Amino acid sequence: MSMGAYDEDEHERRERKNGTVDAGFDDERTVYQGKVEYDSGNSAEALLDQFRKMKDE
Repeated sequence: MSMGAYDEDEHERRERKNGTVDAGFDDERTVYQGKVEYDSGNSAEALLDQFRKMKDE
């Protein structure tokens, strides 16, 4: 078998494989439960001061 024949066969095999659609999986959306908390109490200047302190250490 020549290398060109292998390439053509491999290409055709991949085309057949990619041409099929697997719809056998569960397509329901997952419901996530929990909560997100954030603290926006610091001003931008206070955050920059904290960053500078961390950077200096």
